[in-house]
Amino acid sequence: MTTRGYNNYNSLIIRTLNKISVFNKCRKDFFCEVVILLLSIKGRVNFLQLGRFGNFKEQRYRQQFEKPFPWLDFNKELTLSHGGSRFVIAFDPSYINKSGKKTPGVGWYWSGCAGQSKWGLEIGGLAAIDLDNHTAFHLEAVQTLIEDKQATS
Repeated sequence: MTTRGYNNYNSLIIRTLNKISVFNKCRKDFFCEVVILLLSIKGRVNFLQLGRFGNFKEQRYRQQFEKPFPWLDFNKELTLSHGGSRFVIAFDPSYINKSGKKTPGVGWYWSGCAGQSKWGLEIGGLAAIDLDNHTAFHLEAVQTLIEDKQATS
């Protein structure tokens, strides 16, 4: 990534974080670092990879990811600052393939592509559709959690 691209992303993230919350400088710098790494690392991204390519140790990434982050507020602010004036809200449940039985929320979910219920995970995606620019902005994804009794039936 070029220096100009890095500076553009960094300033956009900092401006947005300043509008939505009172994060301290340390947390803002950390979040900027993570976004740049997510855009830069090729292949699988995990805490080990973040520690290898980033400025912080693996343990710092683990600890910071345990803290809550206001994704909906962050994405909403980005949408309002870069979108048009007319929006429609969309909700899309999405099936994610997952084998195994120990993952929280795993169970039988409807897959529209397969046209049947399949074993795995489901997320509910919330988006703002920009009618002026004919595009959509992702706002938030929430995992569907079901009770254990439902998962096996």
